[in-house]
Amino acid sequence: MSGTADQVREVRRVLDRYLVEIVEHYDLCPWARTARTGGELAVEILWGTPTVEEWVAASARAFASADIRVAMLVAPQLTITRNELHEVRDRVAKRADALGIAEFHPDATFDGQTPARLVPFLRRSPDPLLQCVPLSLLDQVRGPPLTVERSVQIAMLVRAGGIHAVKPPLADRIASANHKRVSQVEFEAKLAEIGKDRCEAYARLGIA
Repeated sequence: MSGTADQVREVRRVLDRYLVEIVEHYDLCPWARTARTGGELAVEILWGTPTVEEWVAASARAFASADIRVAMLVAPQLTITRNELHEVRDRVAKRADALGIAEFHPDATFDGQTPARLVPFLRRSPDPLLQCVPLSLLDQVRGPPLTVERSVQIAMLVRAGGIHAVKPPLADRIASANHKRVSQVEFEAKLAEIGKDRCEAYARLGIA
């Protein structure tokens, strides 16, 4: 199954809004802006309900070019709970073991009791998606220090499970910095605006 050119364009437009207005605005990923503007971001759209094999194949396509540093695998028609998507992530990660993979899901309530419990809220996205980063890139964090405020995505990957490229103290500092900085009201308002745009655009183009 594949989408029309218009459908693909709208899914990518909504994703770009999320990347610019949420991920980059709040510095949630150390590579987001440079990857997007420098041609180092790959986006794969998976229609319907993707199998694990389809997720794995999409990750391989995304990194076919050596220039790619970050890949977003987006499933705009997928109906799935956050826990189910986490299980998919685990299964894909076992097959694509050279990648650090984190799941992003539209549903997560705000829980600011601890920095770690805030992480799922920071991974709310318009569509279910898996973000993939080569483990070799994560290994670079062991080199020169990375600005904590720009590194929450590393913490997301660590919290997602199975990623050991970042030492826990750094992940804790990242989560702590964002716990202090992110405003629930502002964050949710921005997400709601993007979500409304998504629903209207998808309905207009017949994306179920």
